[in-house]
Formats: sequence, C-alpha cells, structure tokens
Amino acid sequence: MSYQVLARKWRPRYFAEMIGQEHVVRALTNALDSDRLHHAYLFTGTRGVGKTTVARIFAKSLNCEKGVSATPCGECAACVEIDEGRFIDLIEVDAASRTGVDDTRELMDNVTYAPTRGRYKVYLIDEVHMFSKSSFNALLKTLEEPPPHVKFLLATTDPQKLLATVLSRCLQFNLKRVPLNLIADHLRMILAAESLDAEDPAIVRIARSSDGSVRDSLSLLDQAIAFSGEKMMLEDVNAMLGGVSHERLYKLLDAVIAGDAAAVIDRLMEIDQYAPDYSALISDLVSLLHQIAVVQSVPDLQRDSIADPERVGQFARGLDAELVQLLYQIALNGRRDIPQAPDERDAVEMTLLRMIAFVPLSVDAADQTISESVGSAVASTLEPPTAVKRKPIETPAPVTQTEEPPRQISPPPQPVPSIAETTPAPELPAQQSATQTETPQPQLKPDAGSNAEYPEDVAQPAALRLPVEKWTSDEWPNIASNLGLQGLYAQLAFHCSLRSVENGIVAFNLSENYAHLLSDKLVQRLEQALSDYASNPIKVDVHLGEPQSETPAQRTDREAEDKRQSARESIVNDPTVQAIQERFNATIDVNAIEPHTS
Repeated sequence: MSYQVLARKWRPRYFAEMIGQEHVVRALTNALDSDRLHHAYLFTGTRGVGKTTVARIFAKSLNCEKGVSATPCGECAACVEIDEGRFIDLIEVDAASRTGVDDTRELMDNVTYAPTRGRYKVYLIDEVHMFSKSSFNALLKTLEEPPPHVKFLLATTDPQKLLATVLSRCLQFNLKRVPLNLIADHLRMILAAESLDAEDPAIVRIARSSDGSVRDSLSLLDQAIAFSGEKMMLEDVNAMLGGVSHERLYKLLDAVIAGDAAAVIDRLMEIDQYAPDYSALISDLVSLLHQIAVVQSVPDLQRDSIADPERVGQFARGLDAELVQLLYQIALNGRRDIPQAPDERDAVEMTLLRMIAFVPLSVDAADQTISESVGSAVASTLEPPTAVKRKPIETPAPVTQTEEPPRQISPPPQPVPSIAETTPAPELPAQQSATQTETPQPQLKPDAGSNAEYPEDVAQPAALRLPVEKWTSDEWPNIASNLGLQGLYAQLAFHCSLRSVENGIVAFNLSENYAHLLSDKLVQRLEQALSDYASNPIKVDVHLGEPQSETPAQRTDREAEDKRQSARESIVNDPTVQAIQERFNATIDVNAIEPHTS
C-alpha cells in the first residue's frame, strides 16, 4: 500500500476529533440532535482550520444509514463512501475552477431531482467567493428556497467578497485559527501513534510556523520527518524552515544589549553561513523578546515555548522592562520594513544597529562619542542628553574693558564739598577693582544619585576617599554610587558584591541572574572607573557566583523599602487618620502609600 500523507491520514472523521473549533462543533451538534436544520451553512476561516472537514462530517451525519445524529456510525456504506470521497449524493464543487454561469446553472438544474442513495443531496461548494456575479445570481433563488431534500454547505477563506444577499441566506460559522498549544499537543499525539521520536522544542517550532493551520502543521511535520531521519531535532527543523538555533539568537541579543556593534555584525555573519530566512530571524527575535516581557510580568506562567526557560529567565531578571519593550517595538517595525528594503539581510542588520543606537548609553559613553566627533574643546561646552540640569550659583560677573558701563542714575542733590573733599583719589583700573571686591563662591556638591556630570573632586573630594586597601564589602555600595557610571556599566557595578581586595586586584561576585552583564567591554569600563576613583591602576576580577554580601542594588532596594514602611507606619499611626477611620468606617490602602520625594 502506498504511503498516505499525515494531513490525509489524520483528517478528522467525527466532530469529537476536531480541535480548536468547539464553538462550531457545539452549534452543529445541537442542531443535528434536535433536528433543527437550516438549508444553507457558510463556513469561513483561514486555510487548513477545518472548513471542508466540518462540512464532510456534517454531510455524513445527515446521510448516515443509522439516522441523523451528531455521531455517525462511520461503518455504513454512506459513511464509508463519504470518507473515501465517492458518495454520489455529496456533490463537491471547486468554485475556483467552475466560475462560469453555465456551470452554476447546470448544477441548479439537478437540484430538483431527489437524492439517489442518501437522505439528503448535499452541495459542498469550496472557495465560493470565487464565483462570478452572474454565478451568484444563478445560485440565489435556489439558495433561498431549495427543495427539502437539499442542503448547501459553502466554504470560503474570504467572506468579504460574498454578496450580502448570499450571506443573509446562510447560517455563518467562523472557524478560528487553532492555538499553538492545541496544535503542539495534536502533533505529539500523532508522533506517538506513528512511533516517531522528536524533540519537544522541534514540535513547538513546527506548531508555531503553521500559523494556526492544522493542515499546514501536518504538512510541515511530514517534511521534517523526511528531513531529520530517525529523530526530529530542533536544529534540523530550524535548518528546514530557514531559521537559526536559539543559542545563536541569544548571543545576538547579548551583543545588542551590550551595545557592541562589532559583535552584532560578527554574530550576523556567522548566521549568514546557514542561509537563513531573515524575515523568520526577526520573527524569532520578536518572539524571544515577547517571552522575556511575559516572564517579567508573570514569572510563574507556564506555556509551550521554543526558547530555553533558563535563558529567558536570565534576560527577564537582568533587563529593564522598558528596554525590553523598546527592543520589541524596534524588532516589530523592522520585520514590517523588510519587504520594502532592497535586501532582506541589510534590513535585518539595520534593525539590529537601530536597537543599539536606541539603547540608553551612560553619560561617560555619550561624552566620549561627543569628544571623538567634535573635539574635546567643543565637547566641554556640551551637556550630555541624559544629564540633569542644575541651576548654577549666581556670582558677580567680572567687569572687562569691552563691557558697556552701567547706566548712571542721577544722585539726589548734595551739599557743596570742601576743597579737601574735592581732591581726586588715584584712579584704579575697573577690572582690577572689580576683581579685588569679588568674593569667591564655594561650589555645591551634587545631590546623591544625580545624573549630572561633575568633576570627581566635586562629587567626592579625593581626601575623603578610602584607600584601596581599606575597601570592604560594607563600603562597596558607597563607592559604587560615586563612580559616576550609568546604563549597563552602572548595572554591572550595582549588581556585584565585593569579595576581596589584594595587590591592586578587586574581586567581585556576580549572580548568575545577571550573567549577560559579564562582558569584556563592561568589565574594562568598571576597571577604568575604579582606577580613576582610586588614582591608582586597578584590575577587576568578576566571578559568577551568589553575592556573599549586600550589593549596591540590594541596599538601594532595602533603603527604599525601609522608607516606604516608615511612611506607611506614620500614616497608619497618625491620630487624625485614625479618627477619620473611626468616624467614616474607612480603611487605608497601605500599598498606595509612598514616601514623599522632593
């Protein structure tokens, strides 16, 4: 016996075998069991969701020799012939190939004749929207008042093209796209029945690629089985579909987050060797960012996924939610722009570079970029975009020779002075006089946590800094907050705990949750900041491991929680608030109380 493809072999033959279309099955089952049958049904939906299959099962239910019911026997001659596609009273019409009005009239001429073998004569018209207007007009009268022994079952992927007069004569059922988890479960069942071995991520990958179509998923499964051989692996499925392995996708995202354009180009060149589908590559990146955002919002949610849950969790814990949303939006727009780009590969590259361009940089990185482009002299007059503007102390401006003299105000009349009083005093230069009378003004120390950039001796005078050999884990949060780092550089410093200081080497522990921050570029920047802070060259050694002491980020969170708790206690224990509660029988939403920030 010749091989039968999975899409035909596993085509549902009963309503109970349909997946994802419970709303349609329930309506048809109730109609059949209660004998409340309409003369025309319209089934709509995208490809491969079961429109024609539902119609055939419905025709079998109408003509089963054991009676009309939602559960045909499947064994009688009528049921067997319908399953095999040779039942004489089931007339299947492909409207795409029979669009002429003469074909339609020929069909309608036979409507008046009684069924040859079955209980009903069933007309199943597939892709009915392909009928011409004349064909629809020829169908309308019969469709509205057919003989009692005739049922019309129409199927289409584009109901908008149908005439309103046709729609009004039918009961319409919209078959929806089948959810990914239902398709994946269906594929697992088929693989088990066929005694085939497959990796679960490979099954989910096929289910996702089918885009809600059960028939497409079975066709892809057939292709993947032939491609993979003994066991269906995710790597084989990715190669078949023109995708890339998720490990390469993780490395690509790591390079984007680190802001390393050279690494992004290198990763993309490695992917080029596998001749990928670049549109699928961006789609996979969009899906990965979506999963990261979901894990950030609902950490305990369980669902089918191709991505490694551990890696997704690392990204979710280490990235700001706002950054994930920004990268998702850029990737989504990049996928939309691919068809308009001259080259798909260049479009993907531009999308990744756009992500790097919009990832927030530290103030130091912004200053360095400005210095390289316009020179240090101009850069010193520019303010980095992320800096917080502070109002300077107003000091008297020195008078120069080119300044306009102040406007003279006529003094009130004075008594005539004596000769001694009119003796002129020696003149002093205006600039010197102004300089001598000017009072030097002290500079303000910036507020803690300010993003404004100030000289280090203003942020923290060198005399107040601890020498390197006295750095301890307890002092590390204070030191980290005075390094002037921002962005990813600050994240690395604030999630590290100080382990030891020895011979100019500062050793840190970094949790596995923030492993994506452990890059050469970020570590080198931390070394530079610590060396500048200590006025001595310092080497940094960062190991992945659980912090043995409180990290700066943990201290910041703890102090914020202490302030929040103190604010809540002060509100709850306030006599006035307690009196209001008692008077109006009110309650306090303590979760809405936040400390005041000036």
